[in-house]
Amino acid sequence: MAAGWLTQGLDEASMGKASRTKVDASRREKIAAQRAAERRAEQRRRILIASGSIVAVIAVVVAFIVIKANNKPSSGSSSNGPAGAALSSVVSKVTSVPASTLDTIGKGSFTGKIQPVSGAAPLTANGKPEMLYMGAEYCPYCAAERWAMIVALSRFGTFSGLSTVHSSTTDTPSNLPTFTFHGSSYTSKYLTFTPVEMQTNVADPSTGSYPTLETPTSAQQALITKYDAAPYTTQAGAIPFIYFGGKYVSIGASYDATLLSGKTWAQIASALNDPNSAVAKAVNGTANYMTAAICKMTGNQPASACTATVQSLESQLK
Repeated sequence: MAAGWLTQGLDEASMGKASRTKVDASRREKIAAQRAAERRAEQRRRILIASGSIVAVIAVVVAFIVIKANNKPSSGSSSNGPAGAALSSVVSKVTSVPASTLDTIGKGSFTGKIQPVSGAAPLTANGKPEMLYMGAEYCPYCAAERWAMIVALSRFGTFSGLSTVHSSTTDTPSNLPTFTFHGSSYTSKYLTFTPVEMQTNVADPSTGSYPTLETPTSAQQALITKYDAAPYTTQAGAIPFIYFGGKYVSIGASYDATLLSGKTWAQIASALNDPNSAVAKAVNGTANYMTAAICKMTGNQPASACTATVQSLESQLK
């Protein structure tokens, strides 16, 4: 009997040990599983952190690209000009000056010189006579001339994408409200208009020069080199330079640009429709002479632009 009791005791001890071993193994498995879960969580956390860092870097790069794109050379500073409906109103007034107003003004207070060029081949583009303008956004005389060009050219076709800009704040006269042809387009069945705005309106402080905006082609550069010199001008390289299809050239200011000083775009645009205003006499008078030169290019077409008043000015283009 004593032996039976001893055997039972040993069996119970063995069972107790096996049970404890089983519990320990289960505990170790749970601990191992918990640690594996913690490792997976840590890996996910690191992946998320790394992914977030990559996204942040990409966002910075994209932002840098967008900023660079939005700050590419064009109109070196904000124009402070009209926007939205106000800009549309200004453009509408400048591009639709009534023929009756223009005819009433006639030569106005035009003081420029549109001269015939000798020995020049006709300048054409897209099968039409081409009017070439070369200027710069900083240039105050270009600023004044653009108003007249837009008035004149709008009698032959349609502009789109015109935007406002000031001339340089350091040239004299300074800070004139105007438009830039950079980024605009022009369509006409009668002629091709090719504008080249060569420089911006804000000087680079490190060099003191105006950054390049548009670069002339070799053919355009050859024209300005040949005709923006004596005997057509006493100041070689002056701008604005306007070349009318190989027939005429206009260099420099065509009226007193200070008439635009201190005025807003809206004030100038409204004044163009008043034939008694000094601004209208200057801008529209210049536009009439430009129209006369263009009519010589187009064979006096269309009749709505090449009026009797304009044709009378054609005879003065000698």
